Amino acid sequence: MSATYTFDVFSSLDGFGAAGGDWRGYWGKQGPELLDRRLTEYGADQRLVLGANTYRAFAEMLASSTEDSEVRDPWVTKMRNLPTTVVSATLEGPLDWPDATVERGDAVDVVARLKQESAVPLRSHGSLSMNRALLAAGLVDLVQVTLFPVVTGQTGLDPIFRCAADLDLELVEHRTLDGSIQELVYVPTLH
Repeated sequence: MSATYTFDVFSSLDGFGAAGGDWRGYWGKQGPELLDRRLTEYGADQRLVLGANTYRAFAEMLASSTEDSEVRDPWVTKMRNLPTTVVSATLEGPLDWPDATVERGDAVDVVARLKQESAVPLRSHGSLSMNRALLAAGLVDLVQVTLFPVVTGQTGLDPIFRCAADLDLELVEHRTLDGSIQELVYVPTLH
């Protein structure tokens, strides 16, 4: 049996994974329902899969934060403590991440193998270029988009689906958090 792989990503309404300028984390829109939902999502048994760039960004962000910083939300601490596979051609272990290993090779090959071997679901937060390649290879079972009520047309960074394969998406789950944040879960299929 193949483990389920979820591509989990935060997005502005216009499809950016982050923004520059004076935007804060979560675009300043987080509330207790979002944070509780994230804690529940990351409290389940699963393996985190990250690309090297996302690992570096998370490690740097956490290293430069204080214990009471919003960067250290309880769900982020849960995420950091999950068993983690970092797919990289350049990183060397050990990593500054409690239970992380580096897997060398093409992400498509690594994740295809992990899906066959893992006894727990696989989840990736961010890792945009890696997940675009996995979507094109048909290895992503669920796309979970947390959609924040902002447009970052001038300051948007990291277009989530830039140069992605054409996909049909079947909505299988949705919820509204804190009155304005949408969590949308889709099953993707190549178009």
